[in-house]
Amino acid sequence: MKHEYETQQVKEDACGRWERVLLTLAPPLNAALERKGKHVPCPVHGGRDGFRIFPDVAETGGGICNTCGSFANGLALLMWINGWEFGRAIREVAEQVGSRSNREQSGSGKPDDEIRREQLNRTWRESVSLSHPNAEPARLYLARRGLSVKVPDTLRFHPSLGYYADNHLVADYPTLIAQVTGHGGEAVTIHRTYLTPDGHKAPVDSPKKLMRHPLARQMTGGAIRLVPAGNRLAVTEGIETALAVTEAVGIPTWATGNAHLLATFQPPAGIEQVLVFADKDRPSRQHPSGHGQEAARELVTRLWAMGIRAGAIAPALDIPDGKKGIDWLDVFVHLGKAGFPALGCVEQALHQAA
Repeated sequence: MKHEYETQQVKEDACGRWERVLLTLAPPLNAALERKGKHVPCPVHGGRDGFRIFPDVAETGGGICNTCGSFANGLALLMWINGWEFGRAIREVAEQVGSRSNREQSGSGKPDDEIRREQLNRTWRESVSLSHPNAEPARLYLARRGLSVKVPDTLRFHPSLGYYADNHLVADYPTLIAQVTGHGGEAVTIHRTYLTPDGHKAPVDSPKKLMRHPLARQMTGGAIRLVPAGNRLAVTEGIETALAVTEAVGIPTWATGNAHLLATFQPPAGIEQVLVFADKDRPSRQHPSGHGQEAARELVTRLWAMGIRAGAIAPALDIPDGKKGIDWLDVFVHLGKAGFPALGCVEQALHQAA
């Protein structure tokens, strides 16, 4: 029976792992992958220095050739270099990252969605409140981020979650977890922040990860609902950034987890105003205006079209040398509440057209 893969799920499963996927599925890209961001001969038509892999290839899988064109993600790149149709590219990538089709059964005989639900439920059941004595690593982590606001009950702590890379267990770490809900408020998956016992981020490639969600649940449009919302809501990418906004401005704030989910966020019924506290990222070829700024602008434009007043504010601080970007948590750490706009400015931003 032909497998049917959910495209968004495969993309989410591949995010952070594209480099290994491309090394396996497209060996001609090896030279470019060894020199990420540097120009090398095109693996298709040759030449001297017309092709390069994007520096963020692990997340996007993208690359560009001055002659052949730009390939924003790994699926497009594989279709170009291997001459594959979209269906084959999805199947090959799904097999590499462990995605399963809607019809595929696991070796245990249970549907994959059921296994994912069991994993999510077990992780949540094993977690404790951040006020629990064992949750000290999470409390230390938030304190190190400069946050003193009362931690919402929606954040939990797991004493020991396994961190996996390339399907192999690296180590078990204490973990800050949060529930990601869909557009309608239904539980979809869990966001994990792997920590050290003394409250630092775990020394791993991707200390922040989403658990795989059941394919029957849709994550696009959802968010991490940290606090109850009234008719006005602020949104951010990061959880800690959302806590900083709530503490500094006093507006209920939800986190989306990343720029893609911020751009696709859909506020629930009853929300009349949305203010986006955008990350400020350096420009790139893929995102000439910065990924965080572009995601915020996309969201604001869509919300106005829906009849919801919306505005976006990015930090005024310069991006420090050696950093890819800054967010409002950085503002909070360096300037405190004084670095945030006054409520009058917030209201003005909510009245501005996209």
